Amino acid sequence: MNILITGVAGFIGSHTAEKFLADGHYVVGIDNFDPFYPRHFKLQNMESFKESKSFTFFEGDILNKNFVNKLFEENKIEAVIHLAAKAGVRPSIDNIEDYYQTNVTGTLNLLECMRVKGITKMLFASSSSIYGNNMKTPFSEDDRVDNPISPYASTKKSGELLCYVYSHLYGFDISCLRFFTVFGPRQRPDLAIHKFTRLIGEGKPIPIFGDGSTGRDYTYVSDITEGIMCAFRKLEGYNIFNLGESRVILLKDLIRVIEDRVQKKAVLDFKPKQPGDVEITYADIEKARTEIGYNPQFDLKTGIDIFVSWYLINESILY
Repeated sequence: MNILITGVAGFIGSHTAEKFLADGHYVVGIDNFDPFYPRHFKLQNMESFKESKSFTFFEGDILNKNFVNKLFEENKIEAVIHLAAKAGVRPSIDNIEDYYQTNVTGTLNLLECMRVKGITKMLFASSSSIYGNNMKTPFSEDDRVDNPISPYASTKKSGELLCYVYSHLYGFDISCLRFFTVFGPRQRPDLAIHKFTRLIGEGKPIPIFGDGSTGRDYTYVSDITEGIMCAFRKLEGYNIFNLGESRVILLKDLIRVIEDRVQKKAVLDFKPKQPGDVEITYADIEKARTEIGYNPQFDLKTGIDIFVSWYLINESILY
């Protein structure tokens, strides 16, 4: 099948492209190289598959309607995996308009073009952040998510609502995948495991917002891409699925795991809690297990071992 992957040069996007190419699909990838982190990181992400005869890349922005229309007109796209977005909870607070433009209007542009072209299959990358400070754990797809606590989270909820409308009105088959704190090789440099590994190695202080008691459900990227593939193979109607490990580790304990792997003590710099940060993320993955066969395989320690090995090999070309 010919599949459009938006955000293909990003962390999850590049792994997803590899997964679908290996499965025999043809991938059309787009990315706008948003300056949130350096362009050369993203170019390196695509190194393993950019020369594949089953892969075509276009640089462009989903906010550019002419670009999106031309993309669909000139490529026989049959389904869309929509991963492109402005990322990050804290930056979204200072750039609300930009986040809504890209994450909501950009998603609308894709859906409208798909409607016009008669393409009805999409996977939409949502986020565990939409659960906010949900009092019930683990988080279930049936929980109410009416109280996001960051602009980023609200844009992801808005994207889910748009997807529902297009499924209801136009018969789209859309699954919204709520990712839980994805990590692994090629992880964005601003995210915790990558950032902490680099700072510990350099002997620089790690900023800790709060007392280190926040908890996250860290999910290894290969489990996420397998979940994406599982959802794609059973894409019918409108659905929401949590993709996580269904295990939680506190921030202070995460740092100890990285210290053990790097064999160096961290220097901790405690700071006030940040607006928009949730206390915990914790995925109930029973629905994904039952309905699409999602079955995560990687525990945190194994994933960190793989990430740190990748980091040490690639540090000289990334920084």
